[in-house]
Amino acid sequence: MQVDGLITILQELNSSSPDIEASAVISTVGLVIASVLPQNLDEDRVGAMTAALLSRAERTAIALDRGELKQFFLIAKQGGILMVYVGEGALLAVLTKPHIKSGFIFFTIERLLDRIVEEINKITVV
Repeated sequence: MQVDGLITILQELNSSSPDIEASAVISTVGLVIASVLPQNLDEDRVGAMTAALLSRAERTAIALDRGELKQFFLIAKQGGILMVYVGEGALLAVLTKPHIKSGFIFFTIERLLDRIVEEINKITVV
C-alpha cells in the first residue's frame, strides 16, 4: 500500500500547530491507513479506540435524531481527539493538547481535506 502522500499531508498537519500532537487516517473499522504518531502511542490501539469511539458517536447521533455524523471532537483533561470523515470508509483522527485553538485546527483540516481524500482514492483504486 502506497501511503507516502498521506504521510506527507499528516506531517504538514502536525507541524501546522503546536497544539497538534498526532494524526492518522483510519478506516471506520479501525485499521490504520497512515499515521504520524509519537513513539509512546501504539498505532493499532489508536485505530481500535478511534473506531470504538466513532461507533458510539454514530449511534448517539442517530438515537438523538441528529442525523449523519460528520465530525466528532472529544475534549479530555490531557487533550482531545478530533475525528472527521475523509471519504467513504475512512476518517482523519487528530490528537490535540488541552486548551487548543480549535478554530485554526478546523481551518487547517478543511484546507487539507481534498488532498487527503485524493490520496485515499489513489490507495483504494490501486
